[in-house]
Amino acid sequence: MGLMDTLLLASEAPTSPVDDAINAWFDPIATWFSSVIFVPVTIGEISFPFVVAWLIIGALIFTIYFGFIQFRGFKVSLDVVRGKYSSPTDPGEVTHFQALASALSGTVGLGNIAGVGVAVALGGPGATFWMIIAGLLGMCTKFVECTLGVKYREIDENGVVHGGPFKYLPVAFRRFSRPVAMTLTGVFAVAILIFGVVGGGMFQANQTFAQVRTATGGEDGFLGGPFAGLIFGILFALLVGLVILGGIRSIAKVTDKLVPAMGIFYVLSCLLVLAINFTSIPMAIGEIFQGAFNPQGIAGGIVGVMIIGFQRSAFSNEAGIGSAAIAHSAVKTRRPISEGFVALLEPFIDTVVICTMTALTIIVANQPSYTESIGTGEIGGVTLASDAFSTVASWYPVLLAIAVALFAFSTLITWAYYGERAWSFLFGRSKATIMVFRVIVCVFVVIGCVASFSKVVEFADAALFMCAFINILGLYLLMPVVKKEMKKYLADRKAGTLTDPDTKDAVPVEQPA
Repeated sequence: MGLMDTLLLASEAPTSPVDDAINAWFDPIATWFSSVIFVPVTIGEISFPFVVAWLIIGALIFTIYFGFIQFRGFKVSLDVVRGKYSSPTDPGEVTHFQALASALSGTVGLGNIAGVGVAVALGGPGATFWMIIAGLLGMCTKFVECTLGVKYREIDENGVVHGGPFKYLPVAFRRFSRPVAMTLTGVFAVAILIFGVVGGGMFQANQTFAQVRTATGGEDGFLGGPFAGLIFGILFALLVGLVILGGIRSIAKVTDKLVPAMGIFYVLSCLLVLAINFTSIPMAIGEIFQGAFNPQGIAGGIVGVMIIGFQRSAFSNEAGIGSAAIAHSAVKTRRPISEGFVALLEPFIDTVVICTMTALTIIVANQPSYTESIGTGEIGGVTLASDAFSTVASWYPVLLAIAVALFAFSTLITWAYYGERAWSFLFGRSKATIMVFRVIVCVFVVIGCVASFSKVVEFADAALFMCAFINILGLYLLMPVVKKEMKKYLADRKAGTLTDPDTKDAVPVEQPA
Protein backbone atom coordinates (compact mmCIF):
# COMPACT_ATOMS: atom_id res chain seq x y z
CA MET A 1 0.00 0.00 0.00
CA GLY A 2 1.03 3.63 -0.25
CA LEU A 3 2.51 4.39 3.14
CA MET A 4 1.41 7.95 3.72
CA ASP A 5 -1.80 7.04 1.96
CA THR A 6 -2.82 5.06 5.01
CA LEU A 7 -3.78 8.44 6.39
CA LEU A 8 -6.12 9.31 3.54
CA LEU A 9 -8.99 7.46 5.14
CA ALA A 10 -8.21 8.43 8.72
CA SER A 11 -10.68 11.29 8.70
CA GLU A 12 -13.47 8.86 7.82
CA ALA A 13 -12.92 6.71 10.93
CA PRO A 14 -14.92 7.46 14.10
CA THR A 15 -13.21 9.11 17.05
CA SER A 16 -13.73 8.64 20.77
CA PRO A 17 -12.63 10.40 23.98
CA VAL A 18 -9.80 7.84 24.22
CA ASP A 19 -8.66 8.76 20.70
CA ASP A 20 -8.78 12.46 21.51
CA ALA A 21 -6.78 12.02 24.71
CA ILE A 22 -4.05 10.00 23.01
CA ASN A 23 -3.89 12.39 20.08
CA ALA A 24 -3.61 15.38 22.41
CA TRP A 25 -0.61 13.80 24.13
CA PHE A 26 1.02 12.36 21.03
CA ASP A 27 0.32 15.17 18.56
CA PRO A 28 3.38 17.34 19.31
CA ILE A 29 5.70 14.30 19.22
CA ALA A 30 4.36 13.01 15.91
CA THR A 31 4.26 16.49 14.39
CA TRP A 32 7.90 17.16 15.29
CA PHE A 33 9.14 13.78 14.08
CA SER A 34 7.20 14.04 10.81
CA SER A 35 8.54 17.53 10.21
CA VAL A 36 12.10 16.17 10.51
CA ILE A 37 11.62 13.15 8.24
CA PHE A 38 9.39 14.90 5.72
CA VAL A 39 11.39 18.14 5.70
CA PRO A 40 10.14 20.04 2.66
CA VAL A 41 12.07 21.19 -0.36
CA THR A 42 10.56 24.16 -2.19
CA ILE A 43 10.72 24.63 -5.95
CA GLY A 44 8.81 27.60 -7.27
CA GLU A 45 5.37 27.64 -5.76
CA ILE A 46 5.28 24.12 -4.36
CA SER A 47 6.92 22.13 -1.60
CA PHE A 48 7.51 18.40 -1.34
CA PRO A 49 9.26 16.06 1.11
CA PHE A 50 13.01 15.74 0.60
CA VAL A 51 12.71 11.97 1.09
CA VAL A 52 10.78 11.78 -2.20
CA ALA A 53 13.65 13.45 -4.05
CA TRP A 54 16.08 11.10 -2.27
CA LEU A 55 14.13 8.06 -3.53
CA ILE A 56 13.69 9.32 -7.10
CA ILE A 57 17.32 10.45 -7.48
CA GLY A 58 18.45 7.08 -6.15
CA ALA A 59 16.23 5.27 -8.66
CA LEU A 60 17.63 7.38 -11.51
CA ILE A 61 21.23 6.69 -10.47
CA PHE A 62 20.59 2.95 -10.22
CA THR A 63 18.86 2.93 -13.59
CA ILE A 64 21.84 4.55 -15.31
CA TYR A 65 24.47 2.52 -13.40
CA PHE A 66 22.83 -0.80 -14.31
CA GLY A 67 22.22 0.16 -17.93
CA PHE A 68 18.42 0.33 -17.76
CA ILE A 69 18.26 -3.31 -16.65
CA GLN A 70 14.55 -3.04 -15.84
CA PHE A 71 13.90 -2.82 -19.59
CA ARG A 72 16.70 -5.03 -20.89
CA GLY A 73 15.96 -7.74 -18.37
CA PHE A 74 12.17 -7.75 -18.47
CA LYS A 75 11.98 -11.04 -20.36
CA VAL A 76 14.49 -12.56 -17.95
CA SER A 77 12.20 -11.51 -15.10
CA LEU A 78 9.22 -13.26 -16.63
CA ASP A 79 11.25 -16.43 -17.22
CA VAL A 80 12.49 -16.50 -13.63
CA VAL A 81 9.12 -15.79 -11.98
CA ARG A 82 7.51 -18.70 -13.83
CA GLY A 83 10.26 -21.01 -12.57
CA LYS A 84 12.18 -21.59 -15.78
CA TYR A 85 15.56 -21.71 -14.02
CA SER A 86 14.39 -23.07 -10.66
CA SER A 87 15.15 -26.41 -9.02
CA PRO A 88 13.32 -28.16 -6.15
CA THR A 89 16.65 -28.42 -4.32
CA ASP A 90 17.25 -24.65 -4.28
CA PRO A 91 17.65 -23.35 -0.69
CA GLY A 92 14.92 -21.11 0.69
CA GLU A 93 11.30 -21.21 1.80
CA VAL A 94 9.08 -19.98 -1.06
CA THR A 95 9.01 -19.95 -4.85
CA HIS A 96 9.83 -16.90 -6.94
CA PHE A 97 6.14 -16.35 -7.63
CA GLN A 98 5.20 -16.65 -3.96
CA ALA A 99 7.93 -14.20 -2.96
CA LEU A 100 6.64 -11.71 -5.53
CA ALA A 101 3.04 -12.19 -4.35
CA SER A 102 4.04 -11.74 -0.70
CA ALA A 103 5.92 -8.52 -1.46
CA LEU A 104 3.09 -7.20 -3.65
CA SER A 105 0.61 -7.83 -0.86
CA GLY A 106 2.50 -5.24 1.18
CA THR A 107 2.34 -2.58 -1.54
CA VAL A 108 -0.81 -3.15 -3.59
CA GLY A 109 -3.67 -1.59 -1.68
CA LEU A 110 -5.03 1.76 -0.64
CA GLY A 111 -2.16 3.62 -2.27
CA ASN A 112 -3.25 2.30 -5.66
CA ILE A 113 -6.80 3.55 -5.09
CA ALA A 114 -6.85 6.48 -2.68
CA GLY A 115 -3.32 7.63 -3.53
CA VAL A 116 -3.98 7.76 -7.26
CA GLY A 117 -7.23 9.62 -6.65
CA VAL A 118 -5.30 12.24 -4.71
CA ALA A 119 -2.66 12.47 -7.47
CA VAL A 120 -5.13 13.18 -10.28
CA ALA A 121 -7.12 15.50 -8.03
CA LEU A 122 -4.10 17.59 -7.04
CA GLY A 123 -2.06 17.37 -10.23
CA GLY A 124 -4.69 16.68 -12.86
CA PRO A 125 -4.44 13.85 -15.42
CA GLY A 126 -0.79 14.71 -16.12
CA ALA A 127 0.27 13.38 -12.71
CA THR A 128 -0.43 9.90 -14.08
CA PHE A 129 2.39 10.22 -16.61
CA TRP A 130 4.93 11.08 -13.93
CA MET A 131 3.66 8.28 -11.69
CA ILE A 132 4.43 5.87 -14.52
CA ILE A 133 7.92 7.33 -15.03
CA ALA A 134 8.66 7.09 -11.31
CA GLY A 135 7.38 3.51 -11.24
CA LEU A 136 9.65 2.54 -14.16
CA LEU A 137 12.65 4.05 -12.39
CA GLY A 138 11.72 2.39 -9.09
CA MET A 139 11.91 -1.01 -10.77
CA CYS A 140 15.70 -0.75 -10.73
CA THR A 141 15.78 0.18 -7.03
CA LYS A 142 13.80 -2.97 -6.20
CA PHE A 143 16.21 -4.93 -8.40
CA VAL A 144 19.17 -3.76 -6.31
CA GLU A 145 17.74 -4.06 -2.81
CA CYS A 146 16.14 -7.47 -3.31
CA THR A 147 19.27 -8.94 -4.87
CA LEU A 148 21.20 -7.87 -1.79
CA GLY A 149 18.45 -9.18 0.50
CA VAL A 150 19.06 -12.68 -0.88
CA LYS A 151 22.84 -12.48 -1.26
CA TYR A 152 23.54 -11.77 2.41
CA ARG A 153 20.76 -13.88 3.93
CA GLU A 154 21.17 -16.64 6.50
CA ILE A 155 19.25 -19.92 6.63
CA ASP A 156 19.03 -21.38 10.13
CA GLU A 157 18.94 -25.02 11.20
CA ASN A 158 15.15 -25.10 10.82
CA GLY A 159 15.29 -23.90 7.23
CA VAL A 160 13.96 -20.45 8.16
CA VAL A 161 15.44 -17.59 6.15
CA HIS A 162 16.71 -14.41 7.77
CA GLY A 163 17.51 -11.82 5.14
CA GLY A 164 16.78 -8.35 3.83
CA PRO A 165 18.26 -5.06 5.00
CA PHE A 166 19.11 -6.48 8.44
CA LYS A 167 21.77 -8.56 6.71
CA TYR A 168 23.08 -6.38 3.90
CA LEU A 169 23.18 -3.04 5.73
CA PRO A 170 25.84 -4.20 8.24
CA VAL A 171 27.92 -5.33 5.25
CA ALA A 172 27.43 -2.00 3.49
CA PHE A 173 28.36 -0.01 6.59
CA ARG A 174 31.27 -2.13 7.77
CA ARG A 175 33.64 0.41 6.21
CA PHE A 176 32.49 2.57 9.10
CA SER A 177 33.05 1.49 12.69
CA ARG A 178 31.04 -1.52 13.92
CA PRO A 179 29.04 0.59 16.42
CA VAL A 180 27.99 2.96 13.61
CA ALA A 181 27.00 0.08 11.34
CA MET A 182 24.95 -1.65 14.03
CA THR A 183 23.34 1.61 15.15
CA LEU A 184 22.19 2.49 11.64
CA THR A 185 20.86 -1.02 11.08
CA GLY A 186 19.23 -0.99 14.52
CA VAL A 187 17.46 2.29 13.79
CA PHE A 188 16.25 0.79 10.53
CA ALA A 189 14.93 -2.29 12.38
CA VAL A 190 13.11 -0.19 15.00
CA ALA A 191 11.45 1.86 12.27
CA ILE A 192 10.27 -1.25 10.42
CA LEU A 193 9.03 -2.70 13.70
CA ILE A 194 7.02 0.41 14.55
CA PHE A 195 5.29 0.47 11.20
CA GLY A 196 4.80 -3.29 11.14
CA VAL A 197 2.80 -3.16 14.38
CA VAL A 198 1.12 0.23 14.13
CA GLY A 199 0.87 1.31 10.50
CA GLY A 200 0.82 -2.13 8.92
CA GLY A 201 -1.18 -3.79 11.68
CA MET A 202 -3.36 -1.51 13.77
CA PHE A 203 -4.34 0.92 11.07
CA GLN A 204 -5.02 -1.73 8.43
CA ALA A 205 -7.31 -3.50 10.90
CA ASN A 206 -9.05 -0.19 11.55
CA GLN A 207 -9.64 0.40 7.87
CA THR A 208 -10.79 -3.17 7.27
CA PHE A 209 -13.46 -2.78 9.95
CA ALA A 210 -14.43 0.66 8.63
CA GLN A 211 -14.86 -0.67 5.08
CA VAL A 212 -16.79 -3.78 6.15
CA ARG A 213 -19.06 -1.71 8.37
CA THR A 214 -19.75 0.74 5.56
CA ALA A 215 -20.53 -2.12 3.16
CA THR A 216 -23.01 -3.60 5.67
CA GLY A 217 -25.08 -0.49 6.30
CA GLY A 218 -22.80 1.75 8.34
CA GLU A 219 -24.05 2.83 11.76
CA ASP A 220 -27.48 1.40 10.96
CA GLY A 221 -26.09 -2.03 10.01
CA PHE A 222 -25.34 -4.99 12.24
CA LEU A 223 -21.77 -3.71 12.75
CA GLY A 224 -22.97 -0.32 13.97
CA GLY A 225 -23.31 -1.35 17.63
CA PRO A 226 -21.00 -0.19 20.45
CA PHE A 227 -19.20 -3.56 20.78
CA ALA A 228 -19.09 -4.40 17.08
CA GLY A 229 -15.53 -3.15 16.70
CA LEU A 230 -14.29 -5.24 19.62
CA ILE A 231 -15.98 -8.43 18.42
CA PHE A 232 -14.84 -7.87 14.83
CA GLY A 233 -11.32 -7.13 16.06
CA ILE A 234 -11.09 -10.36 18.04
CA LEU A 235 -12.34 -12.44 15.12
CA PHE A 236 -10.05 -10.60 12.71
CA ALA A 237 -7.07 -11.07 15.05
CA LEU A 238 -7.75 -14.81 15.19
CA LEU A 239 -7.78 -14.94 11.39
CA VAL A 240 -4.54 -12.96 11.22
CA GLY A 241 -3.00 -15.16 13.89
CA LEU A 242 -3.81 -18.33 11.96
CA VAL A 243 -1.89 -16.96 8.99
CA ILE A 244 1.15 -15.36 10.64
CA LEU A 245 1.78 -18.25 13.05
CA GLY A 246 3.01 -20.25 10.07
CA GLY A 247 5.61 -17.64 9.11
CA ILE A 248 6.47 -16.71 5.53
CA ARG A 249 5.45 -20.10 4.14
CA SER A 250 1.92 -19.72 5.47
CA ILE A 251 1.76 -16.07 4.40
CA ALA A 252 2.98 -17.01 0.92
CA LYS A 253 0.29 -19.68 0.59
CA VAL A 254 -2.36 -17.05 1.30
CA THR A 255 -0.90 -14.20 -0.71
CA ASP A 256 -0.05 -16.22 -3.82
CA LYS A 257 -3.79 -16.81 -4.20
CA LEU A 258 -5.25 -13.66 -2.64
CA VAL A 259 -3.03 -11.08 -4.35
CA PRO A 260 -3.53 -12.33 -7.93
CA ALA A 261 -7.27 -12.73 -7.28
CA MET A 262 -7.53 -9.20 -5.90
CA GLY A 263 -5.40 -7.75 -8.66
CA ILE A 264 -7.35 -9.48 -11.40
CA PHE A 265 -10.69 -8.45 -9.87
CA TYR A 266 -9.59 -4.85 -9.52
CA VAL A 267 -8.09 -4.60 -13.01
CA LEU A 268 -11.19 -6.23 -14.54
CA SER A 269 -13.35 -3.74 -12.66
CA CYS A 270 -11.30 -0.88 -14.10
CA LEU A 271 -11.55 -2.41 -17.57
CA LEU A 272 -15.32 -2.61 -17.15
CA VAL A 273 -15.50 1.11 -16.41
CA LEU A 274 -13.21 1.80 -19.36
CA ALA A 275 -15.36 -0.37 -21.64
CA ILE A 276 -18.51 1.50 -20.62
CA ASN A 277 -16.75 4.80 -21.30
CA PHE A 278 -14.56 3.58 -24.17
CA THR A 279 -15.25 6.60 -26.36
CA SER A 280 -13.52 8.78 -23.74
CA ILE A 281 -10.30 6.73 -23.58
CA PRO A 282 -8.42 8.56 -26.40
CA MET A 283 -9.34 11.89 -24.82
CA ALA A 284 -8.16 10.68 -21.40
CA ILE A 285 -4.81 9.53 -22.77
CA GLY A 286 -4.43 12.86 -24.53
CA GLU A 287 -5.18 14.71 -21.28
CA ILE A 288 -2.54 12.64 -19.47
CA PHE A 289 0.21 13.57 -21.94
CA GLN A 290 -0.92 17.15 -22.35
CA GLY A 291 -1.27 17.65 -18.61
CA ALA A 292 2.19 16.22 -17.96
CA PHE A 293 3.89 18.99 -19.95
CA ASN A 294 1.28 21.71 -20.08
CA PRO A 295 -0.76 21.55 -16.86
CA GLN A 296 -3.62 24.00 -16.64
CA GLY A 297 -4.17 25.71 -13.33
CA ILE A 298 -1.87 23.38 -11.36
CA ALA A 299 0.34 25.06 -8.76
CA GLY A 300 3.98 24.86 -9.80
CA GLY A 301 3.28 24.13 -13.47
CA ILE A 302 5.17 21.21 -15.01
CA VAL A 303 7.45 20.86 -11.97
CA GLY A 304 4.41 20.82 -9.70
CA VAL A 305 2.56 18.07 -11.53
CA MET A 306 5.80 16.08 -11.91
CA ILE A 307 6.46 16.14 -8.17
CA ILE A 308 2.89 15.16 -7.35
CA GLY A 309 3.19 12.11 -9.64
CA PHE A 310 6.61 11.15 -8.26
CA GLN A 311 5.42 11.54 -4.69
CA ARG A 312 2.36 9.32 -5.11
CA SER A 313 4.45 6.68 -6.88
CA ALA A 314 7.10 6.62 -4.15
CA PHE A 315 4.45 6.30 -1.46
CA SER A 316 2.72 3.52 -3.38
CA ASN A 317 5.42 1.03 -4.40
CA GLU A 318 7.93 1.53 -1.52
CA ALA A 319 10.93 1.15 -3.84
CA GLY A 320 13.98 2.11 -1.79
CA ILE A 321 12.41 1.58 1.62
CA GLY A 322 13.97 -1.88 1.91
CA SER A 323 10.84 -3.60 3.21
CA ALA A 324 10.23 -5.76 0.12
CA ALA A 325 13.73 -7.23 0.36
CA ILE A 326 12.60 -9.02 3.53
CA ALA A 327 9.91 -10.99 1.70
CA HIS A 328 12.04 -11.59 -1.38
CA SER A 329 14.97 -12.91 0.70
CA ALA A 330 12.97 -16.07 1.56
CA VAL A 331 12.96 -17.23 -2.07
CA LYS A 332 14.25 -20.63 -3.16
CA THR A 333 17.33 -19.85 -5.24
CA ARG A 334 21.08 -20.25 -5.41
CA ARG A 335 21.50 -17.13 -7.52
CA PRO A 336 20.67 -13.95 -5.54
CA ILE A 337 20.39 -11.83 -8.68
CA SER A 338 17.54 -14.01 -9.93
CA GLU A 339 15.27 -12.55 -7.26
CA GLY A 340 16.38 -9.07 -8.24
CA PHE A 341 14.92 -9.73 -11.67
CA VAL A 342 11.68 -10.95 -10.05
CA ALA A 343 11.50 -7.95 -7.74
CA LEU A 344 11.72 -5.39 -10.54
CA LEU A 345 8.28 -6.60 -11.68
CA GLU A 346 6.81 -5.29 -8.43
CA PRO A 347 6.75 -1.53 -9.19
CA PHE A 348 5.66 -2.35 -12.74
CA ILE A 349 2.59 -4.22 -11.50
CA ASP A 350 1.91 -1.91 -8.57
CA THR A 351 2.43 1.48 -10.21
CA VAL A 352 2.67 1.17 -13.98
CA VAL A 353 -0.30 -1.21 -14.31
CA ILE A 354 -2.64 -0.87 -11.31
CA CYS A 355 -2.12 2.84 -10.58
CA THR A 356 -2.50 3.69 -14.26
CA MET A 357 -5.71 1.66 -14.46
CA THR A 358 -7.09 3.56 -11.46
CA ALA A 359 -6.19 6.92 -12.97
CA LEU A 360 -7.72 6.10 -16.35
CA THR A 361 -10.86 4.83 -14.64
CA ILE A 362 -11.31 8.06 -12.70
CA ILE A 363 -10.56 10.25 -15.72
CA VAL A 364 -12.82 8.51 -18.25
CA ALA A 365 -15.71 8.21 -15.78
CA ASN A 366 -15.48 12.00 -15.41
CA GLN A 367 -17.79 12.10 -12.40
CA PRO A 368 -18.68 15.45 -10.76
CA SER A 369 -16.52 14.60 -7.74
CA TYR A 370 -13.49 14.36 -10.03
CA THR A 371 -14.07 17.53 -12.03
CA GLU A 372 -14.76 19.49 -8.85
CA SER A 373 -11.59 18.26 -7.13
CA ILE A 374 -9.00 18.91 -9.88
CA GLY A 375 -6.35 21.26 -8.58
CA THR A 376 -7.75 21.21 -5.04
CA GLY A 377 -7.73 17.61 -3.82
CA GLU A 378 -10.58 18.49 -1.49
CA ILE A 379 -12.45 15.23 -2.20
CA GLY A 380 -10.97 11.97 -0.88
CA GLY A 381 -9.17 9.67 -3.29
CA VAL A 382 -11.31 6.67 -2.41
CA THR A 383 -14.44 8.71 -3.13
CA LEU A 384 -13.21 9.47 -6.65
CA ALA A 385 -12.59 5.78 -7.36
CA SER A 386 -15.89 4.75 -5.79
CA ASP A 387 -17.81 7.28 -7.87
CA ALA A 388 -16.07 6.03 -11.01
CA PHE A 389 -17.09 2.44 -10.24
CA SER A 390 -20.67 3.57 -9.63
CA THR A 391 -20.95 4.16 -13.40
CA VAL A 392 -21.01 0.35 -13.75
CA ALA A 393 -23.85 -0.11 -11.25
CA SER A 394 -25.04 1.68 -8.14
CA TRP A 395 -24.03 -1.30 -5.98
CA TYR A 396 -20.56 -1.71 -7.49
CA PRO A 397 -18.83 0.49 -4.86
CA VAL A 398 -19.74 -2.22 -2.34
CA LEU A 399 -17.46 -4.60 -4.22
CA LEU A 400 -14.74 -1.94 -4.11
CA ALA A 401 -15.17 -1.79 -0.34
CA ILE A 402 -14.70 -5.55 -0.12
CA ALA A 403 -11.61 -5.34 -2.33
CA VAL A 404 -10.16 -2.59 -0.10
CA ALA A 405 -10.78 -4.80 2.95
CA LEU A 406 -8.92 -7.70 1.30
CA PHE A 407 -6.10 -5.38 0.25
CA ALA A 408 -5.82 -4.25 3.87
CA PHE A 409 -5.74 -7.84 5.17
CA SER A 410 -2.97 -8.89 2.79
CA THR A 411 -0.99 -5.77 3.68
CA LEU A 412 -1.42 -6.53 7.38
CA ILE A 413 -0.11 -10.09 7.26
CA THR A 414 2.86 -9.11 5.10
CA TRP A 415 3.85 -6.22 7.37
CA ALA A 416 3.47 -8.52 10.37
CA TYR A 417 6.19 -10.65 8.78
CA TYR A 418 8.38 -7.60 8.11
CA GLY A 419 7.95 -6.52 11.72
CA GLU A 420 8.79 -10.04 12.90
CA ARG A 421 12.11 -9.99 11.04
CA ALA A 422 12.92 -6.65 12.68
CA TRP A 423 11.91 -8.06 16.07
CA SER A 424 14.23 -11.05 15.53
CA PHE A 425 17.12 -8.72 14.71
CA LEU A 426 16.54 -6.70 17.87
CA PHE A 427 15.52 -9.38 20.39
CA GLY A 428 16.67 -12.73 19.01
CA ARG A 429 15.14 -15.62 17.09
CA SER A 430 13.91 -17.90 19.87
CA LYS A 431 10.42 -19.35 19.53
CA ALA A 432 9.38 -17.58 22.71
CA THR A 433 10.39 -14.10 21.53
CA ILE A 434 8.79 -14.65 18.12
CA MET A 435 5.55 -15.78 19.76
CA VAL A 436 5.56 -12.66 21.94
CA PHE A 437 5.73 -10.49 18.82
CA ARG A 438 2.92 -12.37 17.09
CA VAL A 439 0.71 -11.95 20.13
CA ILE A 440 1.53 -8.23 20.17
CA VAL A 441 0.45 -7.94 16.53
CA CYS A 442 -2.86 -9.67 17.25
CA VAL A 443 -3.51 -7.43 20.26
CA PHE A 444 -2.88 -4.33 18.17
CA VAL A 445 -5.23 -5.68 15.51
CA VAL A 446 -8.00 -5.68 18.12
CA ILE A 447 -7.03 -2.19 19.29
CA GLY A 448 -7.02 -0.98 15.69
CA CYS A 449 -10.62 -2.04 15.22
CA VAL A 450 -11.88 -0.03 18.19
CA ALA A 451 -9.84 3.16 17.88
CA SER A 452 -8.33 5.51 15.32
CA PHE A 453 -5.01 6.99 16.38
CA SER A 454 -4.15 9.08 13.35
CA LYS A 455 -1.10 10.73 14.89
CA VAL A 456 0.37 7.37 15.90
CA VAL A 457 0.12 6.23 12.31
CA GLU A 458 1.62 9.49 11.12
CA PHE A 459 4.54 8.83 13.45
CA ALA A 460 4.83 5.25 12.11
CA ASP A 461 4.87 6.48 8.51
CA ALA A 462 7.61 8.96 9.32
CA ALA A 463 9.63 6.23 11.04
CA LEU A 464 9.32 4.01 7.99
CA PHE A 465 10.43 6.67 5.54
CA MET A 466 13.43 7.23 7.78
CA CYS A 467 14.44 3.79 6.49
CA ALA A 468 14.78 5.24 3.00
CA PHE A 469 17.69 7.47 4.02
CA ILE A 470 19.57 4.54 5.58
CA ASN A 471 18.65 1.94 2.96
CA ILE A 472 19.49 4.00 -0.14
CA LEU A 473 22.90 4.84 1.34
CA GLY A 474 23.55 1.14 1.85
CA LEU A 475 22.49 0.38 -1.72
CA TYR A 476 24.93 2.95 -3.08
CA LEU A 477 27.80 1.28 -1.21
CA LEU A 478 26.92 -2.21 -2.49
CA MET A 479 26.07 -1.35 -6.11
CA PRO A 480 29.31 -2.89 -7.46
CA VAL A 481 28.44 -6.23 -5.79
CA VAL A 482 25.08 -6.33 -7.56
CA LYS A 483 26.59 -5.35 -10.90
CA LYS A 484 29.12 -8.17 -10.70
CA GLU A 485 26.31 -10.66 -9.96
CA MET A 486 24.22 -9.28 -12.81
CA LYS A 487 26.98 -9.61 -15.40
CA LYS A 488 27.74 -13.19 -14.35
CA TYR A 489 24.07 -14.21 -14.40
CA LEU A 490 23.38 -12.71 -17.82
CA ALA A 491 26.54 -14.30 -19.20
CA ASP A 492 25.53 -17.71 -17.85
CA ARG A 493 22.03 -17.27 -19.25
CA LYS A 494 23.44 -16.42 -22.67
CA ALA A 495 25.72 -19.46 -22.49
CA GLY A 496 22.84 -21.68 -21.41
CA THR A 497 24.54 -22.73 -18.15
CA LEU A 498 22.17 -21.22 -15.58
CA THR A 499 20.86 -24.61 -14.54
CA ASP A 500 24.20 -26.42 -14.54
CA PRO A 501 24.98 -27.86 -11.08
CA ASP A 502 28.48 -26.39 -10.93
CA THR A 503 27.13 -22.95 -11.87
CA LYS A 504 24.21 -23.07 -9.47
CA ASP A 505 26.26 -24.21 -6.50
CA ALA A 506 28.96 -21.62 -7.04
CA VAL A 507 27.18 -18.78 -5.25
CA PRO A 508 28.21 -18.61 -1.56
CA VAL A 509 26.09 -17.06 1.18
CA GLU A 510 28.08 -14.11 2.44
CA GLN A 511 27.86 -13.13 6.09
CA PRO A 512 28.26 -9.71 7.69
CA ALA A 513 31.72 -8.99 8.99
